[in-house]
Amino acid sequence: MDFEQLVSQISSLHAQVAAQASKAVNLGLTLRNWLIGAHIQEFERNGEDRSRYGERLFEDLAGRLLESGVPSCDRRQLYRYVDFYQRYPQIVGTLSPQFRRLIPSCGTWDGIERTR
Repeated sequence: MDFEQLVSQISSLHAQVAAQASKAVNLGLTLRNWLIGAHIQEFERNGEDRSRYGERLFEDLAGRLLESGVPSCDRRQLYRYVDFYQRYPQIVGTLSPQFRRLIPSCGTWDGIERTR
């Protein structure tokens, strides 16, 4: 192996690992968005103080999440996350145990246990 081959191999290695990292980040963000939708939907159904927020829920939540430093959670995005969650309930079947623990409420989805 000469120096140019070393540079080429390291460059190729970097590109392959960077592509895998990008896929992992995209998958993580997809699951995050679905789970955010699940939490909002569960709050709308069963939240103890949901009546206090009513139609202001998405606006108030977006403001608080912005204050907390949570990115990509403006009011419009929150609606999209709930829509995403509602349209793709089958995603729950792809979740690893560590992600399943993040699903709100108790009960089951298509026979899959949900835990708080």
